[in-house]
Amino acid sequence: MTSDSLPEQLSHPFYLGRPKHAVYIYLYCTFMTCTKNDCCVSTGDGVPKENSPFINNTDNDKGNNYDGTNMALFEEEMDSNPMVSSLLNKLANYTNLTQGAQEHEEADDDDGPKKKTSPQMGTFMGVYLPCLQNILGVILFLRLTWIVGTAGILESLAIVGLCCSCTMLTAISMSAIATNGVVPAGGSYYMISRSLGPEFGGAVGLCFYLGTTFAGSMYILGTIEILLTYIVPKAAIFVAEKKEDEVDALLNNMRVYGTCCLALMAIVVFVGVKYVNKLALVFLACVILSILAIYAGVIKTIFEPPDFPLCMLGNRTLQNHNFDKCLKTEVIDNLTVTTDLWSLFCDGPELNATCNEYFVSNNVTLVQGIPGLTSGAISANMWSEYGPLGMLVEDKKLLSLGGSDPAQDIYLPYVVNDITTFFTLLVGIYFPSVTGIMAGSNRSGDLRDAQKSIPIGTILAIVTTSVICILLCGSDNRKCIEMVQRLFLFCRFGDSVKGNLVIGTLSWPSPWVIVIGSFFSCCGAGLQSLTGAPRLLQAIARDGIVPFLQVFGHGKANGEPTWALLLTAGICEIGILIASLDAVAPILSMFFLMCYLFVNLACAVQTLLRTPNWRPRFKYYHWALSFLGMSLCLALMFISSWYYAIVAMAIAGCIYKYIEYRGAEKEWGDGIRGLSLNAARYALIRLEEAPPHTKNWRPQLLVLLNLDSDQSVKHPRLLSFTTQLKAGKGLTIVGNVLEGTYLTKETEAKKAEQNIKAAMAAEKTKGFCHVVVSSNLRDGISHLIQSAGLGGMKHNSVLMAWPGTWRQSNDQQSWKSFIETVRETTAAHQALLVAKNVDSLPTNQDRLGEGTIDVWWVVHDGGMLMLLPFLLRQHKVWKKCKMRIFTVAQMDDNSIQMKKDLQMFLYHLRLNAEVEVVEMHDNDISAFTYEKTLVMEQRSQMLKQMQLSKTEREREAQLIHDRNTASHAAMNDKAETGPERVHMTWTKDKLFTERTRNRECNANVAMRDLFNMKPNQSNVRRMHTAVKLNEVVVNKSQGAHLVLLNMPGPPRNRGGDENYMEFLEVLLEGLNRVLLVRGGGREVITIYS
Repeated sequence: MTSDSLPEQLSHPFYLGRPKHAVYIYLYCTFMTCTKNDCCVSTGDGVPKENSPFINNTDNDKGNNYDGTNMALFEEEMDSNPMVSSLLNKLANYTNLTQGAQEHEEADDDDGPKKKTSPQMGTFMGVYLPCLQNILGVILFLRLTWIVGTAGILESLAIVGLCCSCTMLTAISMSAIATNGVVPAGGSYYMISRSLGPEFGGAVGLCFYLGTTFAGSMYILGTIEILLTYIVPKAAIFVAEKKEDEVDALLNNMRVYGTCCLALMAIVVFVGVKYVNKLALVFLACVILSILAIYAGVIKTIFEPPDFPLCMLGNRTLQNHNFDKCLKTEVIDNLTVTTDLWSLFCDGPELNATCNEYFVSNNVTLVQGIPGLTSGAISANMWSEYGPLGMLVEDKKLLSLGGSDPAQDIYLPYVVNDITTFFTLLVGIYFPSVTGIMAGSNRSGDLRDAQKSIPIGTILAIVTTSVICILLCGSDNRKCIEMVQRLFLFCRFGDSVKGNLVIGTLSWPSPWVIVIGSFFSCCGAGLQSLTGAPRLLQAIARDGIVPFLQVFGHGKANGEPTWALLLTAGICEIGILIASLDAVAPILSMFFLMCYLFVNLACAVQTLLRTPNWRPRFKYYHWALSFLGMSLCLALMFISSWYYAIVAMAIAGCIYKYIEYRGAEKEWGDGIRGLSLNAARYALIRLEEAPPHTKNWRPQLLVLLNLDSDQSVKHPRLLSFTTQLKAGKGLTIVGNVLEGTYLTKETEAKKAEQNIKAAMAAEKTKGFCHVVVSSNLRDGISHLIQSAGLGGMKHNSVLMAWPGTWRQSNDQQSWKSFIETVRETTAAHQALLVAKNVDSLPTNQDRLGEGTIDVWWVVHDGGMLMLLPFLLRQHKVWKKCKMRIFTVAQMDDNSIQMKKDLQMFLYHLRLNAEVEVVEMHDNDISAFTYEKTLVMEQRSQMLKQMQLSKTEREREAQLIHDRNTASHAAMNDKAETGPERVHMTWTKDKLFTERTRNRECNANVAMRDLFNMKPNQSNVRRMHTAVKLNEVVVNKSQGAHLVLLNMPGPPRNRGGDENYMEFLEVLLEGLNRVLLVRGGGREVITIYS
């Protein structure tokens, strides 16, 4: 390589034509800069490019770059805003985690990290089939026929229609929310929390978690019921000796086997979710085959009705368990012998044995349970047949002779109601069969096009399952001969058909297709619930909105929610211990309905608010449909079980309040916040229409805080006093002023705002913080007084601390600013509260004992002096304090009458207070007052002279500097023209000597005038008033917990401002806690209702 040639790696056109040394210097400087600042990345072509961070990005995103040479005009904006190409590239490469357990499944594999693949599931596999599998389940196989037999055709169709309408309306709302952007992990919880806020999201998310957990209990109970009733009845551990003990024995068996099944399923989920996912298609195939078998059997009954006879004794249905022949006696070898049925009603097998009276009086007959579709005559099954617990299942149209004691007959082998049945109970039992519509939205990360697949797949699944259920209801009722089919359907456990699954008797080619299919379907649904519920709890815990759930956000190294699985299994065990499928079903109905209610509410709120971000791709929604769905969900909750509904709402309410007070604050752009903004805007516009009435007046405070050099609050007790005065009611604005410009003080302003908010939180002061940066303190306070608040929510009172160090301060701006604040609040018609010795005020943790709050009512200020003690006594700090009101009487006033009038006034105001009238006589002005006034005026005059001397010294120093500069310039000019003799009359030392002599002379004259001055008579009178009033107040109220006193106004002549501060000091001397009150020029308390 020659000296003039560049390396082969630097043959880029960027370097061609440039000197070699310039290229190397450029590369060296670039390398050093990038090494220090990590600002350079290599693109492979040798051209360095700057790294542009993504908006609000983390360090992991430091790969997005832009060409600084082409976009130099925008290079300063690149520090905070990305190039459009970087933004689009990041959005295009956005991948979402799968919602099930796919990430955990991959983490369990030992083949090393796998290459991430984009989601490929379509509508059919990703949404339609999962929803179908979750909707068609245990209730369809085990309870639908019993519901149809009990409720009749019309009411069973009404139940199905109500539940399916509810889920369809919810699916429409869910589709709108799910297509309004990407829905990450969490499914319905994510949609509700991001639409209604963390409080609603956490409450409903936990309710949905409980519903999913109890759904697992229901599926496990269904599995055990199928196992023990229809597959292996002899596997029962508890066997009833008597019929009345059968229910208890069944429940105990359910508890034992259910617990074992739960433990086995939990172990499977813990070991590896991939096994559950691999079996999901098998379980789904079982459901589909079972449905097809049912419809094949229904069609087959048209041509060949199945033989499932029912044995009837009179008009009563018999349990066909312990006998094979529906006969009392039979003839064998020309001998009449009794059957097994005889032994059930008689005390022996002999023909002359004593038998049940009803058994003797009525004949035994066989009727066909499934006569076929061509039988007709469905009118008898139109209406419901509800009954109490223990009611015999009878056909009133069949002949029945004789009578017996029904209380004893229930222990005989008759089919009886084992629970009390009514319409609302059936609604609660059936509703879980239509849940599962969230399965598609929970898998949004696995879908190729979630915004297209979720609405289509979910709605199609609901339509399909609704048609299936409606057809089953209709077909189950059409194949009847008068009441026979109803008697057949009344058997929940197949007692009248030799223990067969009732819906299984309809299937083709064998009832075992339905039995085995429903068994595996319930197993799969239970595993899915135990898989999904812990992940839902983990998503809630990781959001951090419920502090006590933090531990459930952790798990195994691969993210498997171990602790959440343990809690889920524990809650699921509660449902299993209940042991009754019919008792567990309404519980989970409540929690699912609560979730669906808030999905509809979220869609309605977002639609009505019309927020700019509400742009769902699914267009077939309307707020009226969402409100209808929400109302239907609420109605179904109370229809199913009003007490379960109240309990579910109470649980959700408690969780909501807990998150509100103890949970982490989250800003998710939720609809409730938007609703609050709209409500606030509406309320502010209403408040702007007219000023508040006197009855609605309360102090809306602007609290002026002082900060130290570290931007920390100097007087936090002022915030405590604000909390005690407000008790969380009305408006509180805490303001502060920083001197300077906003560009230079931006960081300090933010720090000050954070410190003030922290102090407000520590003192439990509810309100807003407003920090203003102004060129000077006076203008900043003026800006706050004028502009703080918004519309009708503006402050009407200003609270500030007394400037206790105004005498020691060399800067007069401290007390001048205070006086100007007094003048501005008066001009703005705002009340002013000034607290002296603010650091001695009680904290929120203090509890003042027996004591008084003394009010010195000298002039009428609109009633502020009497309203403030009443408000203070509402707080627990001042609750035990009594209120005393003192007023001042002059020589020509009737003190006795004044006291009576004041007591009557307080009575009409509904205030309890002691009243005392203090007489102040027109005494001669004392020498002390005269001397104090003279000292005050002398001090004021000395401060003015000192200020003038300081100004004069500064002016003289500037004058000397200017003259010296001019003298040097003149000497230089003369030196250039030639030597010349100059005679200086004044030298610098002579000038200073003369100035000093004149100043001393003037000072002596000023001092002589100062000692010879006489006090102003107006000031003497004001000082006399301050001294006399202070003596009276100290004498009466020195031991009071708080003294409230009228604040005199500042003088109209600004020349006496410093004297005004002296008057106030004299007035407050010797008092500990004092609150000076100056009214805003309007009445704030009234005697009228």
